[in-house]
Amino acid sequence: MNWKHEALLRPHLLTLTPYSSARDEYTGTEGIFLDANENPLGSTTDVPVNRYPDPYQWAVKQRLAPLKGVRPVQIFLGNGSDEAIDLLIRAFCEPGTAEHVILTPPTYGMYEVSANVNHVGVKKVPLTSDFALDEAALLASVDAHTKLIWLCSPNNPTGNLLDREAMLRVVRGVNCLVVVDEAYVDFAPESTLLPELDAHPNLVVIQTFSKAWGLAGLRVGMAFGSEELIRILNKIKPPYNLNLLTQQHLLAALRRVSEKDRMVGELLTNRETLRAGLERLPFVERVFPSDSNQLLVRFRDSAAVFRHLLDQKIIVRDRSKVTLCDNCLRISVGTADEDARLLAELTEFAAAQPA
Repeated sequence: MNWKHEALLRPHLLTLTPYSSARDEYTGTEGIFLDANENPLGSTTDVPVNRYPDPYQWAVKQRLAPLKGVRPVQIFLGNGSDEAIDLLIRAFCEPGTAEHVILTPPTYGMYEVSANVNHVGVKKVPLTSDFALDEAALLASVDAHTKLIWLCSPNNPTGNLLDREAMLRVVRGVNCLVVVDEAYVDFAPESTLLPELDAHPNLVVIQTFSKAWGLAGLRVGMAFGSEELIRILNKIKPPYNLNLLTQQHLLAALRRVSEKDRMVGELLTNRETLRAGLERLPFVERVFPSDSNQLLVRFRDSAAVFRHLLDQKIIVRDRSKVTLCDNCLRISVGTADEDARLLAELTEFAAAQPA
C-alpha cells in the first residue's frame, strides 16, 4: 500500500512547529544543566525529582521494543491509553466537519467520549449478536470522510477476541487508520497484531500497562505504528507526558516479565473457577465467552443483583444500558478469595429469592 499519513493529517499540523523542550537540544545524561530553570539544589522530598524526565522515554522504549518485536521508533508512550486515543483524534479529525470516526459497540467508552470532546462525528456499526465483527456492514459504512476506525480486541465489555483475519481485511480494505485496542491481549490465546505493522501502515495497535502488568495507578498506555505516525504523535503531545518516577517504575517492571506472566496465569485460572460458579446460579442466563480478565454475565434481573452486591460493598460494572448487553453486568476477575466472596453473596441472594 502506498500510504502517506500526511494525506489524512489535519492540514495545519503539517507546518506546526512543536514545542522544543530543553532536553530536545541535549540528550546526554552528564553535564551542568542550566537550560530548563530547574531547581539545582534538589527536591523537597527524599526522592530526587528536581530534573525534567526524558520527553521521549528512550530507556523504556529500548527495553520494551524487543519484548514487543518492534523498533523503539514505532512506540508512543502516553498518560494511559486514553492519551493516545485523544491524540489520534486530534491529529487526524477536523472538528465540526463531516469527518468522523467509526465505533463497533458494545466497545470501550472513551473512543466516543474523546470524539465528542473534540467535536468529531461518530458512526456506529454494532457487533453481531455473538459480539463478532460485522465486516460487511463496517466496510459499507466507510466513506471519504472516515478518518479512524476503532476496534477493541479482546473487546471491552464483552471480553472476546475479534476475528484476526476479519480485522486485517478491514485494514486492507480502507483508506483510513484502523486502531486495534489490545488492552487485554496478554490474557488472550491468540497473539497480537503487532507483527502486521510494517505490512500495514494504516494499522495502529494500542496496549496498556494497566491490566496484566498491574500498573493501573501509573497510567501508562502504548501506541504502536509506523515511524511516521509516531513522529506525528510526538509532535503534538505535551513535552513531558510521562514523569520520571513512572519511567523508573516501568524499567523495573520490564525486568520482571516472568512475574507478569505468573499473574496472568493465576488470573486465567481464577476466571474459569469464577465462570463455573456463576454458571451454577439459577438466575444467571449466560456467562459469555471471554479471552480477557473479565466476564460479561447476563442475569434474569441485573439491576437487583447489582444493588445487592453494592449493598455488600462488592462493586461490579452495570453494562445493562450498553448496546447488546441487556441485563448484563461486567465482572472483573479478582483474587481467589474475592471471587469466592462474590459467589457466596450471589448464592445467598439466590436462596432468598421466591421460588
